[in-house]
Amino acid sequence: MEDAAVEEAEVSGAGEFAPALVAAHPLGHSVAVAVGPELRVFDLKGGCAVSLSDDSGGCSHSDAIRAVSFSADGALFASAGDDKLVKIWKTDSWRCIQTITSEKRVSAVAISNDGLYVTFADKFGVIWLVTVGEHGEGQVSSDNKPVSIYGHYCSIITSMKFSPDGRFIATADRDFKIRVTSFPKNPIKGAPQIQSFCLGHTEFVSSIAFTSLSGGSNFLLSGGGDSTVRLWDYINGCLLDTYEVKDKVGEQPNETEDSNLAIADLCVTNDDSLVAVAIQSLNGIMLLACDLVAKKLSFLKVITTEKSYIPTSLAYSSSADLLWTVMGASNMPNQAASQLLTRVRIIPGFQKNLSASADNDPAVLEDSEVPHSEKLLLALQGSLDASKQEEVLAAVLAALRVSMHKMLVKKNYSEERREQRKRGRNDKKIKK
Repeated sequence: MEDAAVEEAEVSGAGEFAPALVAAHPLGHSVAVAVGPELRVFDLKGGCAVSLSDDSGGCSHSDAIRAVSFSADGALFASAGDDKLVKIWKTDSWRCIQTITSEKRVSAVAISNDGLYVTFADKFGVIWLVTVGEHGEGQVSSDNKPVSIYGHYCSIITSMKFSPDGRFIATADRDFKIRVTSFPKNPIKGAPQIQSFCLGHTEFVSSIAFTSLSGGSNFLLSGGGDSTVRLWDYINGCLLDTYEVKDKVGEQPNETEDSNLAIADLCVTNDDSLVAVAIQSLNGIMLLACDLVAKKLSFLKVITTEKSYIPTSLAYSSSADLLWTVMGASNMPNQAASQLLTRVRIIPGFQKNLSASADNDPAVLEDSEVPHSEKLLLALQGSLDASKQEEVLAAVLAALRVSMHKMLVKKNYSEERREQRKRGRNDKKIKK
């Protein structure tokens, strides 16, 4: 039934399944959740929902947001997605200062460490760069057009991150590759050069994260559709260790025997010593110990959530020591705008010394324990009505078991089907 529903959505021309996303301000000032075309932001300092404003002259998002990212200092935020818009926001006022229109749908976005550039990837795997800036009295430049800098041609980019020192940009794709590219000080004039390829995944790479340990360490973590988390020396493209999550997920109770164990997302916590992993069929978060001296990944524990909760995105705030998780989706069959609900779960306590014993388990906060409690949950989830949430998220749960994997696995279509999809697509070149 689930496969049939996904097939029906594709035939009818509906957009592809779009997981809800979460991003946390690096200094703990705010948190953002994206579901469908909606961007929901909560000010953690002021304790209130944020009202977004747009001075860029562009449109609001009108289709699923596929990528969100804060800058390293938290001053900027970028959102992008299926409507081909890339929007850049100043987070002190949550005012959109630039709107860039891509020729194709956008699958990934990142902000350079110095905050001067935004890079984004379109659905054909081309990476574009645009300069961030206002001119004069806060006026936004109108002729700031994106420039293509390199590409994974004809392969969808699934994740894009800048290295902690800003010297490299890593891009992962659905064809099992991770490319690490030098990022020139003046990328408009300089030519990006390939530093390395990190090759080893046997299915799509869904998420990548740099470690931030000082002292010149050059480590990158990745997760993918092959149910593995991998540790890399990204300067040399060397695989250092591989952890198979199915070894431990198989010990957890599951509703279906054939659940896919693709990695949905991962993030590094607690000074790089822990890796939090969201897995497509796991009701909870897997924690891996990351020993960068021994260059090893090892299982630590699973933090379980309620049975109906499978996270689609993760974000860690080191300043507040909180792991933010969200479950939700858009572009599902027969989904109304009023059903763009999410569920947010927050897990504290990663900066204490954790061990495999249950005594030190970080635990999911109850709704009453969440910072700013109902105000935050209402702003980010869209509803506090438990029965309404259960109904909507039950459909999300069913879709998660098949759609996240289908979203990135290459499909073989008949000629008739290809023509049908071409007629319904929204990625045709914009006429000037």
